[in-house]
Amino acid sequence: MSLPLAPALQYHFLKAQALLLLAAGKRAAALPRFARMLRLRPADPYALASRGHVQAQLQLTQEAIDSLRQLTAAWPRQAAGWFNLGYVLQQAGHHEEAGAAFERALALDPRLDRVWYGLALVRIHQQRWQEAAEALERNTALQPLGPYGWYRLAQVWLALGEPGKARKVIAHLRRFEPRVAAQLERENAEALQAGRASASEAGHAAR
Repeated sequence: MSLPLAPALQYHFLKAQALLLLAAGKRAAALPRFARMLRLRPADPYALASRGHVQAQLQLTQEAIDSLRQLTAAWPRQAAGWFNLGYVLQQAGHHEEAGAAFERALALDPRLDRVWYGLALVRIHQQRWQEAAEALERNTALQPLGPYGWYRLAQVWLALGEPGKARKVIAHLRRFEPRVAAQLERENAEALQAGRASASEAGHAAR
Protein backbone atom coordinates (compact mmCIF):
# COMPACT_ATOMS: atom_id res chain seq x y z
CA MET A 1 0.00 0.00 0.00
CA SER A 2 1.52 3.31 -1.11
CA LEU A 3 1.61 6.25 1.27
CA PRO A 4 0.05 9.60 0.15
CA LEU A 5 2.50 12.20 -1.08
CA ALA A 6 3.41 15.06 1.21
CA PRO A 7 1.60 18.31 0.28
CA ALA A 8 4.74 19.90 -1.18
CA LEU A 9 5.37 16.86 -3.38
CA GLN A 10 1.72 16.75 -4.42
CA TYR A 11 1.93 20.40 -5.45
CA HIS A 12 5.02 19.88 -7.60
CA PHE A 13 3.60 16.69 -9.11
CA LEU A 14 0.41 18.54 -10.10
CA LYS A 15 2.44 21.44 -11.48
CA ALA A 16 4.48 19.04 -13.62
CA GLN A 17 1.28 17.42 -14.88
CA ALA A 18 -0.20 20.82 -15.75
CA LEU A 19 2.93 21.86 -17.67
CA LEU A 20 2.93 18.61 -19.65
CA LEU A 21 -0.74 19.02 -20.51
CA LEU A 22 -0.19 22.61 -21.62
CA ALA A 23 2.79 21.55 -23.74
CA ALA A 24 0.51 18.98 -25.39
CA GLY A 25 -2.09 21.65 -26.09
CA LYS A 26 -4.58 20.18 -23.59
CA ARG A 27 -5.49 23.42 -21.82
CA ALA A 28 -8.89 22.31 -20.52
CA ALA A 29 -7.34 19.21 -18.92
CA ALA A 30 -4.78 21.39 -17.13
CA LEU A 31 -7.43 23.43 -15.29
CA PRO A 32 -8.31 20.74 -12.70
CA ARG A 33 -4.60 20.47 -11.84
CA PHE A 34 -4.47 24.18 -11.05
CA ALA A 35 -7.63 23.79 -8.92
CA ARG A 36 -6.01 20.99 -6.93
CA MET A 37 -2.80 23.03 -6.55
CA LEU A 38 -4.91 25.85 -5.11
CA ARG A 39 -6.54 23.50 -2.61
CA LEU A 40 -3.04 22.79 -1.35
CA ARG A 41 -1.90 26.43 -1.54
CA PRO A 42 -4.98 28.68 -1.75
CA ALA A 43 -3.11 31.91 -2.53
CA ASP A 44 -0.40 30.43 -4.74
CA PRO A 45 0.51 33.13 -7.30
CA TYR A 46 1.70 30.69 -9.96
CA ALA A 47 -1.48 28.60 -9.87
CA LEU A 48 -3.78 31.64 -9.79
CA ALA A 49 -1.98 33.40 -12.65
CA SER A 50 -1.72 30.22 -14.73
CA ARG A 51 -5.36 29.32 -14.19
CA GLY A 52 -6.45 32.82 -15.20
CA HIS A 53 -4.26 32.74 -18.30
CA VAL A 54 -5.58 29.36 -19.43
CA GLN A 55 -9.19 30.36 -18.73
CA ALA A 56 -8.68 33.47 -20.87
CA GLN A 57 -7.22 31.33 -23.68
CA LEU A 58 -10.28 29.07 -23.47
CA GLN A 59 -12.53 32.15 -23.61
CA LEU A 60 -13.82 31.46 -20.11
CA THR A 61 -13.77 35.20 -19.60
CA GLN A 62 -15.64 35.58 -16.31
CA GLU A 63 -13.73 32.69 -14.78
CA ALA A 64 -10.45 34.30 -15.87
CA ILE A 65 -11.49 37.62 -14.35
CA ASP A 66 -12.40 35.87 -11.08
CA SER A 67 -9.03 34.09 -10.97
CA LEU A 68 -7.09 37.27 -11.67
CA ARG A 69 -9.11 39.18 -9.08
CA GLN A 70 -8.12 36.51 -6.57
CA LEU A 71 -4.50 36.95 -7.65
CA THR A 72 -4.49 40.74 -7.26
CA ALA A 73 -6.31 40.51 -3.92
CA ALA A 74 -3.74 38.05 -2.57
CA TRP A 75 -0.71 39.70 -4.21
CA PRO A 76 -1.55 43.40 -4.69
CA ARG A 77 2.12 44.38 -5.15
CA GLN A 78 2.56 42.31 -8.33
CA ALA A 79 2.26 44.58 -11.36
CA ALA A 80 1.93 41.64 -13.77
CA GLY A 81 -1.25 40.47 -12.06
CA TRP A 82 -2.87 43.89 -12.46
CA PHE A 83 -1.82 44.03 -16.12
CA ASN A 84 -3.30 40.62 -16.86
CA LEU A 85 -6.52 41.53 -15.07
CA GLY A 86 -6.71 44.79 -17.01
CA TYR A 87 -6.12 43.00 -20.30
CA VAL A 88 -8.92 40.46 -19.73
CA LEU A 89 -11.30 43.18 -18.49
CA GLN A 90 -10.54 45.25 -21.58
CA GLN A 91 -11.16 42.29 -23.88
CA ALA A 92 -14.50 41.77 -22.11
CA GLY A 93 -15.48 45.40 -22.70
CA HIS A 94 -15.15 46.49 -19.05
CA HIS A 95 -13.12 49.57 -19.93
CA GLU A 96 -13.50 51.54 -16.69
CA GLU A 97 -12.33 48.61 -14.58
CA ALA A 98 -9.57 47.80 -17.08
CA GLY A 99 -8.26 51.36 -16.88
CA ALA A 100 -8.17 51.18 -13.08
CA ALA A 101 -6.26 47.86 -13.21
CA PHE A 102 -3.74 49.25 -15.70
CA GLU A 103 -3.22 52.29 -13.48
CA ARG A 104 -2.56 50.02 -10.49
CA ALA A 105 0.07 48.15 -12.55
CA LEU A 106 1.77 51.40 -13.60
CA ALA A 107 1.82 52.70 -10.04
CA LEU A 108 3.87 49.62 -9.18
CA ASP A 109 6.08 49.63 -12.30
CA PRO A 110 5.88 52.53 -14.79
CA ARG A 111 8.37 50.79 -17.14
CA LEU A 112 5.80 48.30 -18.45
CA ASP A 113 5.30 49.38 -22.07
CA ARG A 114 2.45 46.94 -22.69
CA VAL A 115 0.49 48.43 -19.78
CA TRP A 116 0.82 51.94 -21.23
CA TYR A 117 -0.47 50.58 -24.53
CA GLY A 118 -3.41 48.86 -22.85
CA LEU A 119 -4.26 52.04 -20.95
CA ALA A 120 -4.08 54.00 -24.21
CA LEU A 121 -6.60 51.63 -25.84
CA VAL A 122 -8.96 52.17 -22.91
CA ARG A 123 -8.62 55.96 -23.21
CA ILE A 124 -9.21 55.76 -26.98
CA HIS A 125 -12.41 53.82 -26.36
CA GLN A 126 -13.44 56.49 -23.86
CA GLN A 127 -12.46 59.23 -26.36
CA ARG A 128 -10.12 60.74 -23.78
CA TRP A 129 -7.74 61.59 -26.57
CA GLN A 130 -5.17 63.69 -24.71
CA GLU A 131 -4.71 61.00 -22.06
CA ALA A 132 -4.44 58.41 -24.83
CA ALA A 133 -1.71 60.47 -26.50
CA GLU A 134 0.21 60.75 -23.22
CA ALA A 135 -0.03 56.99 -22.62
CA LEU A 136 1.13 56.24 -26.18
CA GLU A 137 4.06 58.62 -25.86
CA ARG A 138 5.15 56.68 -22.78
CA ASN A 139 4.63 53.40 -24.64
CA THR A 140 6.68 54.46 -27.67
CA ALA A 141 9.45 55.85 -25.47
CA LEU A 142 9.75 52.44 -23.82
CA GLN A 143 9.23 50.46 -27.05
CA PRO A 144 10.58 52.74 -29.82
CA LEU A 145 10.63 50.06 -32.53
CA GLY A 146 7.16 48.68 -31.83
CA PRO A 147 4.85 49.79 -34.67
CA TYR A 148 1.55 49.43 -32.85
CA GLY A 149 2.09 52.28 -30.42
CA TRP A 150 3.19 54.63 -33.20
CA TYR A 151 0.23 53.56 -35.36
CA ARG A 152 -2.24 54.37 -32.59
CA LEU A 153 -0.43 57.60 -31.73
CA ALA A 154 -0.83 58.89 -35.29
CA GLN A 155 -4.55 58.10 -35.15
CA VAL A 156 -4.91 59.88 -31.82
CA TRP A 157 -3.12 63.00 -33.13
CA LEU A 158 -5.60 63.08 -36.00
CA ALA A 159 -8.50 62.73 -33.56
CA LEU A 160 -7.05 65.71 -31.64
CA GLY A 161 -6.88 67.76 -34.85
CA GLU A 162 -3.08 67.60 -35.02
CA PRO A 163 -2.33 66.29 -38.53
CA GLY A 164 1.16 67.76 -38.44
CA LYS A 165 2.07 65.60 -35.46
CA ALA A 166 0.47 62.60 -37.18
CA ARG A 167 2.64 63.18 -40.26
CA LYS A 168 5.75 63.33 -38.06
CA VAL A 169 4.81 59.93 -36.59
CA ILE A 170 4.30 58.52 -40.10
CA ALA A 171 7.68 59.89 -41.21
CA HIS A 172 9.30 58.28 -38.18
CA LEU A 173 7.55 54.95 -38.85
CA ARG A 174 8.70 55.00 -42.47
CA ARG A 175 12.30 54.54 -41.28
CA PHE A 176 11.71 51.07 -39.83
CA GLU A 177 8.10 50.04 -40.67
CA PRO A 178 7.39 51.43 -44.15
CA ARG A 179 4.38 49.17 -44.68
CA VAL A 180 2.69 50.41 -41.52
CA ALA A 181 3.47 54.00 -42.49
CA ALA A 182 1.94 53.43 -45.93
CA GLN A 183 -1.14 51.86 -44.35
CA LEU A 184 -1.61 54.88 -42.10
CA GLU A 185 -1.35 57.21 -45.08
CA ARG A 186 -3.92 55.21 -47.06
CA GLU A 187 -6.38 54.96 -44.19
CA ASN A 188 -6.13 58.64 -43.24
CA ALA A 189 -5.38 60.32 -46.58
CA GLU A 190 -8.27 62.78 -46.33
CA ALA A 191 -7.47 63.92 -42.78
CA LEU A 192 -3.76 64.24 -43.56
CA GLN A 193 -4.46 66.19 -46.75
CA ALA A 194 -6.88 68.47 -44.94
CA GLY A 195 -4.14 69.22 -42.45
CA ARG A 196 -1.74 70.16 -45.25
CA ALA A 197 -4.37 72.42 -46.81
CA SER A 198 -5.05 74.15 -43.48
CA ALA A 199 -1.33 74.70 -42.90
CA SER A 200 -0.95 76.13 -46.41
CA GLU A 201 -3.89 78.49 -45.94
CA ALA A 202 -2.51 79.66 -42.61
CA GLY A 203 0.83 80.33 -44.28
CA HIS A 204 -0.78 82.44 -46.99
CA ALA A 205 -2.80 84.38 -44.42
CA ALA A 206 0.34 85.18 -42.43
CA ARG A 207 2.11 86.71 -45.43
